[in-house]
Amino acid sequence: MTEEPQVVPEEVAAETPSDVPDHGVPRTGEGHQVALYPTAGEYLDLIERLYDEGYVMCVDLLGVDYLEYPDRKLPEGVTPGRFEVVVNLVDLEAHRRIRVRVQLPGDDPRLPTLTHLHPGTEAMERETYDMFGVVFEGHPDLTRILLPEDWEGHPLRKDFSLGRIPVQFKNPVQGGDR
Repeated sequence: MTEEPQVVPEEVAAETPSDVPDHGVPRTGEGHQVALYPTAGEYLDLIERLYDEGYVMCVDLLGVDYLEYPDRKLPEGVTPGRFEVVVNLVDLEAHRRIRVRVQLPGDDPRLPTLTHLHPGTEAMERETYDMFGVVFEGHPDLTRILLPEDWEGHPLRKDFSLGRIPVQFKNPVQGGDR
């Protein structure tokens, strides 16, 4: 029986950036993973091309609110948006990962749904809608998933008001027995 050669993380990191085409969008190498930065208009086409190249598993789709970090560092040519949708894809046969990061405006964040390619994103897109208010156009059931349907607002937005209900706290006992 022959042993397969061991691949150390440094070798994987060195091979990864040249292994993935840039698809005409800005990119960075982040650790052992490449990140691509399409615009909202390039998003669906890029995800479909990556799917055709073997990135058939979506392991995560999430939202981030950068309200307090408008000047964060992004690759040249990428305009920061208030919101970012991050999609992590895996090519199971080639053992590769890729991250797609899309910048969205604060006033009307929208992207096309990925449910036709990655059915597992159905719940992830609903959660991102519920918590951040990102609308996924064409989603089969874009309704709240964690909060009641009559809930107003999106609680993971940095400017979401937690309410004005006064809460009374008990003062801790000073110098007493525990």
